Formats: sequence, structure tokens, C-alpha cells
Amino acid sequence: MKYVANLTCEPNLNILFMFMKYVVSADPFANATKQVNDACDILGIKDKGLREYLAMPNKMLRVKIPVKMDNGTIRIFTGFRSQHNNDRGPYKGGIRYFDPKGGVEYMEREVMALSSWMTWKCAIVDVPLGGGKGAIYVNPKTEKLSDGELERLTRGFAYKISEIIGPEKDIPAPDVYTTGREMTQIMDTFSKLNGNKHSPGVITGKPISMGGSLARNVATGLGTAYCVKEAAKVKKLNLKGAKVILQGFGNASTFAGEYLEKMGAKIVGVSDSKGSILISKSAKVEKILAHKQKKGTVVGFPGSKKVTTEELLTAKCDVLIPGALENQITADIAKKLQCKIIGEAANGPTLPEADPVIYKKNILVIPDILANSGGVCISYLEWVQNNMGYYWSFDEVAGKMEANITKGFKDAYSLSKQHKIDMRRATMTLAVERVVEAFNQKGIWP
Repeated sequence: MKYVANLTCEPNLNILFMFMKYVVSADPFANATKQVNDACDILGIKDKGLREYLAMPNKMLRVKIPVKMDNGTIRIFTGFRSQHNNDRGPYKGGIRYFDPKGGVEYMEREVMALSSWMTWKCAIVDVPLGGGKGAIYVNPKTEKLSDGELERLTRGFAYKISEIIGPEKDIPAPDVYTTGREMTQIMDTFSKLNGNKHSPGVITGKPISMGGSLARNVATGLGTAYCVKEAAKVKKLNLKGAKVILQGFGNASTFAGEYLEKMGAKIVGVSDSKGSILISKSAKVEKILAHKQKKGTVVGFPGSKKVTTEELLTAKCDVLIPGALENQITADIAKKLQCKIIGEAANGPTLPEADPVIYKKNILVIPDILANSGGVCISYLEWVQNNMGYYWSFDEVAGKMEANITKGFKDAYSLSKQHKIDMRRATMTLAVERVVEAFNQKGIWP
């Protein structure tokens, strides 16, 4: 395609590129920006202004949220909403309540990166949405906020971002430590602020009773499983009897494991925040989950051996599902990997320095923006159902999602073969190409 953009390069761009060159690889926004620049290299995009436009968020909102706690004191929380790109449609992306080790400043970079990845995620599965992300620096799990404190925090945040969200502007969704309840409270707050206008399309991930979509609760994991199924065809791997390791045992990993089990695979390793285990004779996800619910961790599951995170990731298996947080697979760990397929259910689990190592080992990586795009596919379908006031069955929703994800995988794999590049760069290249095409159609105004 022809790139007609002629953006002016801002003076700080060279500083940004220098920062990108020397910054520690653990900076998620630096990683996200590098991926964009790699895709631009492949597409032959030399305009530095266009590159900066594709990398930087359109808007980054940082707010303070005062909350009266149950003990009568006032506590100030910090929240973010990053709106990365809306050339293909309204901003779309989750809201997480979390406290990363790097603190509030790290979270700001993280949210910017996640909003960028959402742009490409929507583009690769060809849904007409852009990228956004939100967060509040708090861990409700460890801090044990009461239901009342959590609701006041949620509604306070909804009020602070209410001017920039809306069914046709920016559509949030649940993420780490947020649920359908918080989404309903945000929807209710937004509706009341807009003259009690019923607005189910302002947010997705809602309970079914509040306009949510069937298949939403399993979406990310099911989408990962669909991707692995397509990757197995390419690798000529029979999923019946294939050994699978799940890093992380949250929603995405557990449902990915369950659906891969239905395809014949066996779970031989899992982990959670308290430790990792390998299971020599394999085990059903249902039984591991029951143990975790009873004991509070997967550690100690009968017939398992406790191992380190590195030992789990590098254990011999057919399919590895990194479903925890970002920055898990380093270059050193990549050298020791013994899997055939990696399905990135988590966002940004692999550091850029690890990708060439993995590619040389002939391991097929299904990158995060494709592997965990089931969530945004179903979110899109929920939004469509809300807007038209008509709702589909589970099989209809799952079928529509599978069609989008399968096409996304095939398009990316074809491009990877055409350019002889790894799947991450192929996926990013295809996604960036689609966004640039929309940008060139729209032009710049005002």
C-alpha cells in the first residue's frame, strides 16, 4: 500500500528514540513502541512523525479519586485512562485495579502500553474499534477493601472519566481484579450523569442480567484455545495427548486449559501467585481448580512437584500458555524453552530480546494481541448486541469470535511466511497496516 502521510516530527521524538534504545527492557511502553517501530520497518514507513503518531496515545488522563473510607478517613487514589488510537472506531479496553511493583509511575507506562496493544488487537481480528486502557493504583485483594469502599472508588473513577467515555467514544471493560459488578456500577454512574439515559453500550463485560453477552466469561481462554488449534495444524501437532503448561491460573489460563482439554490435550503444569507445579501424570483443570479453591493455591496438588517459575516455563511440553503478567519470558529463559507452541494469554509476557531466540528455536509464538483477543471480540459483540437491543446464543457468539480469530491467525501466518519473520512481527505488521490504511483515508483534521 502507499503511505501518503506527511506528519511533522516533534522535537522530542529523537529523545524518545534514544530513550527507547537505552531504556530497561522491563518498561512495557518501551516494548510496545519497539514493536510498532519494527512493524514500520517491515512496511517501509520512514516518516518519523507517522511512527510517533502510531506509537503515542492520543490522550492520557491521570486523575485523583478521593474516597471516604469506612473508618471515616479520606484516601486519595490515582487513576488512569489512556486513549491510544481511534482511527478504526471508538476506543476499547479494560480497567484494572492493581499495584505493580514499579509504583504509580510504572502503572502509567503500563497503561499506555496496554492501550497500544489494544489498538493492534482490535485491528488484527478486524473489529471496528480502537485501543484504550484504564487503571486505578490499588490492589483490592491484598488491601481487602469493603464492598462499600470499592463501590465508592469505582463510582468516583467513573465520574472522573465520564466526559471521555461513551458508547460511541470509549468503551471500557473488566481487567485485573475488576468484575461485572464494577462494570455495572460504572454503567449506572454514567447513565445517571446523562439524564438517566439507559446506556448498556458504554461498557462491556457486564453480567447477563445487565446486558452482558453469553461466552464473555470464557472469551479470552476460548480464543487462546482457538489460536492454539490453528497453530497445531501449522505445526502438524496432534492436540490429542498434547502436553500443556498453564502459567497463571486465572480466568484466561483456566478456560484455555479447559477448552484444550476438550480438544484432547493434557495439563501437565500450572502456577498461581503462590507457586508453580509440574504434574507427571497430568490432571484435569477442574480438579486442579477444586484444589486451589480449597487450599488457596495450586501448590500441593496431589501427584505434583513444586518447581520454580523458570522450571515451569522451561519444562518439556507441546504447548505453553503464559497467562500471568508481563515480562515473564526473558532471553535466558527463551534459550531453555522446550515447547512447540506458545499461546500468550497474558499481555506482554515475552520480552523483545527473547523473540529472536524463540524464532531460531522454531517455536511458533501466537502473540498476545492475537492469542488473547477473544475478550475484545466478545466485547465487540456485546457492544453490538447492546446497540441493536437483540442478543445471540452462546454458540452464535462463540462462532462469530472463532471466525474473526481464525482469520486473524491465518492472515498473520501468511504474512510471516511472505516476509520470513516471526509471528509477533507479522501480527503487528498486519495490524499497523490496517490502522495506517484507516488513518490515510481520514487524513488530519483539525
